[in-house]
Amino acid sequence: QVQLVESGGGSVKGGGSLKLSCARSGYIDSYCTLGWYRQGPGKEPELVSLITRTGSTTYADSVKGRFTISQDNARNTIYLEMNSLKTEDTAMYYCAACWIVSALFRYRGQGTQVTVNS
Repeated sequence: QVQLVESGGGSVKGGGSLKLSCARSGYIDSYCTLGWYRQGPGKEPELVSLITRTGSTTYADSVKGRFTISQDNARNTIYLEMNSLKTEDTAMYYCAACWIVSALFRYRGQGTQVTVNS
């Protein structure tokens, strides 16, 4: 059974930084793409970033240049480093595995809250 556990969320002032971590247990296929998506209050889920098992990455336009996704395959962990945070980045952030389409994945964690204050 695949489990994804996020950590690193919290409250930060605008312009600040946070780094999210996601530890994975359980087997997933080697072709599975990992990633992060977020859902702000009253908003639809938004895909934030993807990373393939070989390290190719993609980002939403809204976070490009500010967020960096990375992975440590030996530790089955992915990260999301978030810099220059804006109030509009406030959301529940979900780590997820085996991307299907848009912000839909086969597996996801329970989420970690990120709140950016002005």
